[in-house]
Amino acid sequence: MPKQNPPVWEANKSASKNAARKLPGLAVLYFKAGRRLAERRAALEALHQFRLETKRFRYTLELFRSCYGKVLDERLASLWKIQDLLGEINDCVAAQNLLGRKQKSLAQFLQRRIARKKRALTRYWHASFDAAGQERRWSDYLERFARSR
Repeated sequence: MPKQNPPVWEANKSASKNAARKLPGLAVLYFKAGRRLAERRAALEALHQFRLETKRFRYTLELFRSCYGKVLDERLASLWKIQDLLGEINDCVAAQNLLGRKQKSLAQFLQRRIARKKRALTRYWHASFDAAGQERRWSDYLERFARSR
């Protein structure tokens, strides 16, 4: 997913109004990017970029935690899970790059671990994060439940 320009906030509107107006669209873009990765054999660089996108999306949502309350924490936890899986893949890739081809058995172990983590990510994405109706639930929640505190 290419890096998106940050949303343009309306200075004359409250944080909750801006959140309700902009965050659902960010959620839709995030789901779209995740689906593209989950539906094909994503390259490691694409997974790394999606990890960064996951962090940006999560950080943006965290900025509006006061507008949504504790229920948002459940949604943030699901983003943490995706970020953790992507981070584990990235850690294996970094270890491979440090080792080079010198430690063949360790490099093979890391390659198998990357494959397992990619499968775990795909399973979690399909079964939990992007299960039937989840994108709609996210965008509806972000649009309807933002409130001034």
